[in-house]
Amino acid sequence: MAKKPIKKEDVGTTGHSWDGIEEFNNPLPRWWLWTFYACIVWGIGYTIAYPAWPGISQATSGLLGFSTRGQVAEQIAAVDAKNAPMNDKLASVELAAIDGDAELKGYAISAGAAVFKTWCAQCHGAGAAGAKGYPNLLDDDWLWGGDIDSIHYTITHGIRNTDSDDARATEMPAFGRDELLEKEQLDQVVNFVMSLSGTAQDAAKVEEGAVVFADNCASCHGEQGEGMRDLGAPALNDAIWLYGGDYATLLETVTNSRAGVMPAWSTDFRPAQGLSEAEIRAVATYVHSLGGGE
Repeated sequence: MAKKPIKKEDVGTTGHSWDGIEEFNNPLPRWWLWTFYACIVWGIGYTIAYPAWPGISQATSGLLGFSTRGQVAEQIAAVDAKNAPMNDKLASVELAAIDGDAELKGYAISAGAAVFKTWCAQCHGAGAAGAKGYPNLLDDDWLWGGDIDSIHYTITHGIRNTDSDDARATEMPAFGRDELLEKEQLDQVVNFVMSLSGTAQDAAKVEEGAVVFADNCASCHGEQGEGMRDLGAPALNDAIWLYGGDYATLLETVTNSRAGVMPAWSTDFRPAQGLSEAEIRAVATYVHSLGGGE
């Protein structure tokens, strides 16, 4: 059955017209209006009860004092309270004893993985494979040693930083920049270093480079380029390079030196952003477990 057409004189129009089409002045359903008004009242009440209006330094806190940050802080505090006994144990036992306690070691590796992904992965990579200028933690090529104690010390005090007086701090001379060697000698010693783990760019210069190396480099890197961990001097005979082992990169290294910096992560040196002793031990255990630790 067809609906009876609505006439404008029965309802009236709004007075608006578009291309001859007029708009009926039909009132909105009452249920819709009351729902709309209720939403307005609810919205006003919400902005009064909960944080809502932005201010110069912070938003209004609301009458209920609710805070998502506070809620998260409470949840973190609850987790910390549950983990406190394990953290206390982890912070107090001998480092070597962690490996013999299956429960403690499992906890340390799990917690250490979280610490690593938060604070260490930015430089060493998510998988700890490192990058140019940032050591690979998966192999056995450790500048300062890869046993658990050495890793713990390095994380605690860092390298060449101004945070800890006990930071690992030796530095290679800039043989070219400081004019300790002539350009010809730089060329010779770079060719010799390349010959220790591969092929020199110019084999004719290797013999002369060996003399330059013995006089200027062997005291730190060893007579055969085997490195010296007490000084953080890398091995030059294993084809593992922190910055690169091609001629141009090695020439840059010998000419201007390298001096990478790692923060001292202990809260003793960085109260605001440092790691607790338990967290340092956890991440040291995690790094040691990756396969490259000794």
